[in-house]
Amino acid sequence: MIKTIVTGHSKGLGLGIAQALLMNGHPVLGLSRTANSLLQQQFPGLLHQTAVDLSNKSELDSLIQADVLQQFIQNTTLLLLINNAGVVTPVGPLANQIPNDIASSIHLNVTAPMVLSAALASLLKGKQELRIVHISSGAGRGAYPGWSVYCATKAALDMHAQAVKQDNQANIKICSLAPGVIDTGMQAQIRETDESLFPNKQRFIDLNESGSLANPHVTGKQIVNYVLGSKFGALAVDDLRSR
Repeated sequence: MIKTIVTGHSKGLGLGIAQALLMNGHPVLGLSRTANSLLQQQFPGLLHQTAVDLSNKSELDSLIQADVLQQFIQNTTLLLLINNAGVVTPVGPLANQIPNDIASSIHLNVTAPMVLSAALASLLKGKQELRIVHISSGAGRGAYPGWSVYCATKAALDMHAQAVKQDNQANIKICSLAPGVIDTGMQAQIRETDESLFPNKQRFIDLNESGSLANPHVTGKQIVNYVLGSKFGALAVDDLRSR
């Protein structure tokens, strides 16, 4: 049985991914700060939701120590972990960044994906296949002014995937996947950012006004097809737009 753990599943791209999986009959454990009641009504037997703030160290620690992950992965032949949750903040040059915001961003964007990946690999004990997807970004492969923290965290996911691939563990496949520019709440937040903090703001306004932002539900389906494909893991770092 294929089961999937999706972080940040309650909205945006995470919701698109979760819906695509659920519509194909695959059980999903969603990890988000808030539950999605409508999605629960649509898939009462397949969707499991746990409220957790993955940017909070104590909540992540509690999740790893609880039984929720171990219970969900029972009777699994293929487990997917899709590390989708992330934030773009703090935005701006160094002098404008609040230290606590930096720490929170790193914990959500980097620590949580790495911890969850290691925890699930340990729980499976090499018996079932684990496929890990880090939702990365072009920002991890090219710097943007004002996005030093976001760029650094996405680059960290790329390097993590490359190193894990070199571990050559037979039951683990991993890819840090850039999905393109998606029409989500994060994009709305970017467009509302003061241009003095993010000089490239106009580019994202233009993408929105020209209708160039990808639909999160369409992209969610593409990501599911990618991770379930026979060639998944061949590349540790990839871009969905090149498929």
